[in-house]
Amino acid sequence: MDGAGRATGRSGTDGQAPGGRAHVRRGGPVAPPAHPPGLSSVLERNIQALHRRRREEERRAGLQEKVAEAITRFTGSMLFVYLHLAFFGFWIVANLGWIPGVPKWDESFVVLAMWASVEAIFLSTFVLISQNRMQAQADKRADLDLQISLLAEHEVTKLVTMVSALTNHFGIRTDADDELHEITQDVAPDAVLDEIEATRPEG
Repeated sequence: MDGAGRATGRSGTDGQAPGGRAHVRRGGPVAPPAHPPGLSSVLERNIQALHRRRREEERRAGLQEKVAEAITRFTGSMLFVYLHLAFFGFWIVANLGWIPGVPKWDESFVVLAMWASVEAIFLSTFVLISQNRMQAQADKRADLDLQISLLAEHEVTKLVTMVSALTNHFGIRTDADDELHEITQDVAPDAVLDEIEATRPEG
């Protein structure tokens, strides 16, 4: 009798908890669920839509933009640093006469300085091209965030208006009744921007 009870208790601890719910044994491996509880179908749909939009923007990018982005990605890697260390290090050491049998070809390092200057000009141009594209994408996302925020504010205002009508119908008084006139009004983005610009310190 006691053995059966102990067996039943172990079964409830290791397999099923009371009520039929799955129970993870203490000290055992813990694995994330197949579908995280906070990841709803709507969120999955939005993530997939953003991924599709990003792939579409990459596909529509011109050849020049793709080349500039590839060069910028390469110049921002450690391989680019190692290559420059080897190249400029050999150039400097060879022209200082520290390598026997290698003649000097740039004793004043004027050619090296000119090479580095020209390279810096082109690299900075490639970086600016990539930054302009990233800024354009950031502006699109900022516009999307603004539109969603304005839509959410409008929906919240309508919900507040509906709740206020219900409280008035049932004769319920709340601490926020004095602020209902302001809460139930939609925010005008132009008026907010004008107020921000008016209160911004000069200079």
